[in-house]
Amino acid sequence: MCAAVLTGAAACGGDASEPNNQKILLYSGRNEALVKPLFEKFTEKTGIELEVRYGTTAQMAAQLAEEGDRTPAEVFLSQDAGGLGAVNKKGVLATLPAEVLSKVPEAYRAKDGNWVGVTARSRVLVYNPGLVKAEELPRSVFDLTAPRWKGKVAIAPTNGSFQAFVTGVRVQHGEEKAKEYFAALKANDVQIRENNIAIVEEVDAGKVPVGLVNHYYLGEIARERGTSPDKLNARLHFFAAGDSGAMVNVSGIGVLRRSADDPDVRRLLDYLLGSEAQTWFAANTYEYPLVGGAPAPAYVPPLADLKVPPIDLNDLETLEASIELIKSTGLTP
Repeated sequence: MCAAVLTGAAACGGDASEPNNQKILLYSGRNEALVKPLFEKFTEKTGIELEVRYGTTAQMAAQLAEEGDRTPAEVFLSQDAGGLGAVNKKGVLATLPAEVLSKVPEAYRAKDGNWVGVTARSRVLVYNPGLVKAEELPRSVFDLTAPRWKGKVAIAPTNGSFQAFVTGVRVQHGEEKAKEYFAALKANDVQIRENNIAIVEEVDAGKVPVGLVNHYYLGEIARERGTSPDKLNARLHFFAAGDSGAMVNVSGIGVLRRSADDPDVRRLLDYLLGSEAQTWFAANTYEYPLVGGAPAPAYVPPLADLKVPPIDLNDLETLEASIELIKSTGLTP
């Protein structure tokens, strides 16, 4: 192994696509069905095997926190910035090279350079226009506690994206208002579902009028049905500028300090932030690419046009506190 390879992909010499029969142990907070095909493409292209341990982002973050510097993991792929921040607080992530960080807009990477976003996703309200007219949709996510929405809103509180949204509300508005809001949702007979897919499917089928999800689930369901998002009954509503419901989060990656100089890890970073992987994400997971040149999904506004709230993704690190708030307000058993 050559020294300080994360600072330059070519530092070891040789072609970047030349196989070297090495292996990377990666902890993934992203669903296996979503990312495994891309990991296989990486191995096929580079000859570098990925040994992947899958779980939720919260599970993987907790495992890394427990293992600390003893962890065998080399790379952590998180579903959201909060998971990366929680792990970063433990002091186990390496600072990434400037040339890696500079590929991604500043808002979507760690201030200390210890993680970088790979894709972006926007929070939205999915709705059925047969049950709710577009002009009746709320401007703010906080409006969903009003009596007219009683029993009509679905959420998935055990999902990592919802937990990150909770953290965003806490960061933007403070603990007290966050507790009041989520308790009010519970009191308004909010509909609890296992995951975001179930929410979008039920909205599309007219079983529930609206639900809080990430934008890309509409694309995933359309693909599963062999159609396009515009052919579904479900539609996406983006909340007003600056509203917590319009938060944009990232999936992202961090490198454990023990692998800071690993050339194979650097090649993985370059691949995930390269045009092939970025285009793949947009086409297959319907997320926003973060590196210039890759096309965004056709059914959503450009990332640059989204009016996001003033929530710093670096402040989403208090994942455990958000999970506790969700439990304390009765949104999970």
